[in-house]
Amino acid sequence: MDLNEVQILAKQGEGHFLEFKKKANHPDKIMKEVVAFANTDGGQLLIGVDDDGSPSGTRSIDGEAFIVEKAIAELTRPQVKYSVEIIKINEKKGIAVFDIPESSKKPHFVKEDANTRFGTAFVRSNDESLQASKEMREILKRSSKTRNERFEYGEKEKALMELIEENGHATLKSFSEHAKIKKFYASKTLVKLVLASVLDIEPAAEGDKYYLKEINDEQDF
Repeated sequence: MDLNEVQILAKQGEGHFLEFKKKANHPDKIMKEVVAFANTDGGQLLIGVDDDGSPSGTRSIDGEAFIVEKAIAELTRPQVKYSVEIIKINEKKGIAVFDIPESSKKPHFVKEDANTRFGTAFVRSNDESLQASKEMREILKRSSKTRNERFEYGEKEKALMELIEENGHATLKSFSEHAKIKKFYASKTLVKLVLASVLDIEPAAEGDKYYLKEINDEQDF
């Protein structure tokens, strides 16, 4: 990648696959973006680009890139895979392009510090990196292992389809209330139906939204 390609990329603005940072001042916060890309559809992190998309570069770009690489090694679990390329603007300034592919070892977490295993999972939604819900973490964990998830179409599922038909989508809370079941059972049902490719899940800060997915004619029930 050269500077012209970076300029074209930056003009797109931040989005589902792209995040800008001027500097690596807060590597722990930058790890939210790195982990979110790995947990979702992959993406690119540009260090040395202003929030408005101006690829102005930053001084000591090699040092800035090292800070991010060190944070990935110490603060992500499992450690996120990536590649990085340095594009020089002039002798003093440059841009670092981190390419983070979608991972096959989901979910990834941002650890509280280098000496703990505890952490928080994040996912990408439009131009935001959001904390993954319990349901999303379970879906990420099982999605690479689950094949042809089966389920029984019972009263809970019927109530859920009615709710989605009425409102266009469902949330954990609305499904639990509509079906008059505990959130524990609502959660298990939603996860199972996403893994069965019956529902799509859209992460949202106020609560994940579930939409009906077009079902293949060969889908087993």
